Amino acid sequence: MDKQKILIVDDEEVNRSILEIMFQTEYEVIQASNGQQAIEQIENNDDIVVVLLDIVMPVMDGFGVLEYMQSKDLLGTLPVILITSETIRNSEEKGYSYGVADVIHKPFYPDIVERRTKNIIELYQNKHNMEVRLKEQEEELLAQQKVIQDNNEFMIDALSTVVEFRNLETGDHIRRIKYFTRIMLKYMEKYFPKYGLTKTQIDEIARASALHDVGKIGIPDAILLKPGRLTPEEFEEMKKHTTIGCEILENFREKQPNDFFQYCYEICRWHHERWDGNGYPDHLVGDQIPISAQIVAVADVYDALVSKRVYKGAYANSEAYEMILNGECGQFSPDVLECFQLAKEDFFNIVEVIKMFDFVG
Repeated sequence: MDKQKILIVDDEEVNRSILEIMFQTEYEVIQASNGQQAIEQIENNDDIVVVLLDIVMPVMDGFGVLEYMQSKDLLGTLPVILITSETIRNSEEKGYSYGVADVIHKPFYPDIVERRTKNIIELYQNKHNMEVRLKEQEEELLAQQKVIQDNNEFMIDALSTVVEFRNLETGDHIRRIKYFTRIMLKYMEKYFPKYGLTKTQIDEIARASALHDVGKIGIPDAILLKPGRLTPEEFEEMKKHTTIGCEILENFREKQPNDFFQYCYEICRWHHERWDGNGYPDHLVGDQIPISAQIVAVADVYDALVSKRVYKGAYANSEAYEMILNGECGQFSPDVLECFQLAKEDFFNIVEVIKMFDFVG
């Protein structure tokens, strides 16, 4: 097994020899007589475990070496023990300001230097090993979290697709809603920082959007599958899918993270609310409607317009776009409409790409 390396930097050969004799049995000792040589040794040896560094040297002093190591962000992983003369004023304070591990004053006692050096090597190696282990544990936890998240998303999509199939849809509606939602949230994150959206929130809201119509599982077939326009009474019954969905979600409240459950609940209950208060079920007005529900509302309306349903044909992308902007499908937040305008080409592209692969139709 190769020995670990110690770098001794001192312009006085006698000091280097004393230190070399002290460590050569357990370590491979490499030397430098000035700061420039020290830097070359550090660059050419990536397995140095400690640097014993003198301050006063020709060509480049010890502080020049510390400047270099600081610029390369090495002082956190490669410990430096500063060896200084008591006649150098403020050297100890300056050395610690760079982040050296220890300061030993000349003349030094070899046994003390040896003990302190070994302690520091062990301390830094334990720190390194702990950091490696923590990193491994973090990666393991992230991998486990990814598996759990993928499994949860699979179950969410499966449940949502069951509702879609019951509604004589293919399940593509769910995928498109998630795409549209994520796209608009990205624009909102970039252009409307006042909402404070984070990457995690965007991901959770997009995943939660899949459950927006889960309550339709409780709507009678005669209404859900009716090929023509609903009567006022039937429409009132259809509106109940928002509250039915929330009743279903309540059964899973304790099994989901609070934030994710909240997004699911907001979207399920309020994705038919409108900015002017003319939506349902609670007639919320303006910013009373959570931003998650506002975004999904536009995504849902757009997809409903461009998709063929049992009661209607599909509108062209541009026609659906203008209908939403003109308020023909209800009033939406100005901020959300601006995001919708920014996402126009993205929306059109998603619809066209999905059509390209719609081999059944």
